[in-house]
Amino acid sequence: MIHRILIPLLLSIILPEIYLDWHFLRRRFRQHPWWRLVWWLPTLVMVGYTLVMASLRTFAPTDVVWLKVYMGLFAFTSGPKLFFSIFSLIGYGVKRVFRTAYNYGNVLGIFVAIAVVVSYFYACVYGIRQFVVKHVELEFADLPPAFNGYRIVLFSDAHVGSFHGRNKRLLRRDLDSINAQHADMIAFTGDLENLQPSEIKPFVGELSKLKARDGVFSVLGNHDYSFYITADSAVKAANERETQQLERACGWQLLQNEHIILRRGGDSLVIAGEGNYGAGVFPDRSDLHAALHGVSKQAFVVMLQHTPKAWHSDILPHSNVQLTLSGHTHGGQMSLFGLRPTEIHGDPDFGLYSEGGRRLYVTGGIGALVPFRFNMPAEIVVITLKQKR
Repeated sequence: MIHRILIPLLLSIILPEIYLDWHFLRRRFRQHPWWRLVWWLPTLVMVGYTLVMASLRTFAPTDVVWLKVYMGLFAFTSGPKLFFSIFSLIGYGVKRVFRTAYNYGNVLGIFVAIAVVVSYFYACVYGIRQFVVKHVELEFADLPPAFNGYRIVLFSDAHVGSFHGRNKRLLRRDLDSINAQHADMIAFTGDLENLQPSEIKPFVGELSKLKARDGVFSVLGNHDYSFYITADSAVKAANERETQQLERACGWQLLQNEHIILRRGGDSLVIAGEGNYGAGVFPDRSDLHAALHGVSKQAFVVMLQHTPKAWHSDILPHSNVQLTLSGHTHGGQMSLFGLRPTEIHGDPDFGLYSEGGRRLYVTGGIGALVPFRFNMPAEIVVITLKQKR
């Protein structure tokens, strides 16, 4: 992960330090230059840490604690300096243009820097503990009568490898809450692991306790495909098989470009599941045609697809799927004044979307590679299907 953004990261670490040194430290510590070296030490540590992280052969360290430490160091050292420098530089420009006596950007920059530190601390310590159960009713004109009131619990992006130590209880809380809904069906839309299947093994007992009338159905996400490790093809293939075996060992029905049919008397509901939709960035294992092979165009279909981008790009134009359930985005893991970083690309990223009577629901998930949530709590979604009158 770090190596993909190495240059921007290094610039965001070094350039603010150069700005601060030039505008403040050179004058203040002119008689004691060794104090400047002391000031620079955290930055030198961050540069070294960044280079070490970028040299890893995997997307992230096998032990994500090292990534958490890196993010924390950045948030408490380089991050505040970066934001202060940006506002100070803007204020300096305003001062030169309008010939004011004072750089008010320095004051604003101090407040923003403090806010960044406090917000990160809150998100890592308290934000990750927040949890909500959402209830959503969706009406469809073509829902088979026998499935009126059918209840689906949607959860996604467990990233169980990130639940360390005391945080394991958070995962247990989420799973207990899922069972407490007494749903007709539980849907998991991918990213059970961070990097490798060994992360799942300690949680098989907990995950296997999930129960619903019609069972637990799942698909794989981009993190479930060995995409983020450097290894030969045989090792990657073995890891992927093990991940699939572990999901089945939990008693889940893993859908890989296939479907099953649930029946209530003479009515039926199709539950289909695709492999991850890659969109040229992530591993693309989706095959909509195979997932719906033999399904009547009049059938009511619930599609599980990890990546919501597939809804506009593939599912809407090439199928009659009425309801698609997705995850992947984590809701950006933060929301500030209603704005999320995952909205930038314009693709569906969180919540309910509707087009031509067909629906997509994107859940913010219950976990993340890096445990960090600001105003974007972990969630499960209880979706009740209703006949439209």
